[in-house]
Order: sequence, then structure tokens, then C-alpha cells
Amino acid sequence: MAPGGLSETKPATPEIQHIVDQVKAEFERRENRTFDIFQALLYRDQLVAGTNYFIKVQISDSYTGYAHLRVFEALPQKKQGPSLESYQTGKTRDDPLDYF
Repeated sequence: MAPGGLSETKPATPEIQHIVDQVKAEFERRENRTFDIFQALLYRDQLVAGTNYFIKVQISDSYTGYAHLRVFEALPQKKQGPSLESYQTGKTRDDPLDYF
């Protein structure tokens, strides 16, 4: 993958689920509700001065029960956890995971 370019879509890994788990509280705070389901399904990444992750997350059992998260993870020497930069709700399982 070239720096700045978005990777192909890949199945979520345990590492991606760990990132999602770390930003769940911030997502719930912004949405002003809690989610029993918060399962990472797919992701794409983008190398910048750190990594942007675009992650499809299932948040409910409904057809539009998916969210797309953009999470930034700084370079390791910064010693910062992942941060929820942006998100989109009302997504379906079939919606493509694109840059936003």
C-alpha cells in the first residue's frame, strides 16, 4: 500500500476489534446511547503520520444496524491510544467502506 492510499477491504482481525473496543465509549457518548453489539466486520487502512482505520462495525440486528468508524492511531512513539475521528451511522452490511 502506498503512503496516503487506502488499502483494499479486509476482514476484521482481533487487533481491529481491540481498536474498536477502545473507541466504543467515545462512540456511545457522541450517540448518547449504549450498544450491546459492537462487532468489527471489515476494515481498510491508510498510512499517514500514523494510521487511519476505516472500520465497518455492527451495532444492532437491524438492516441499517451498521456504522462506519474512522479511527486514527498515532505512531507508537507518541504513546497515544486510538481516537475516534469521525463516523457514519445508518449503514447496511452491503454499503462499501469508503473514505469519509
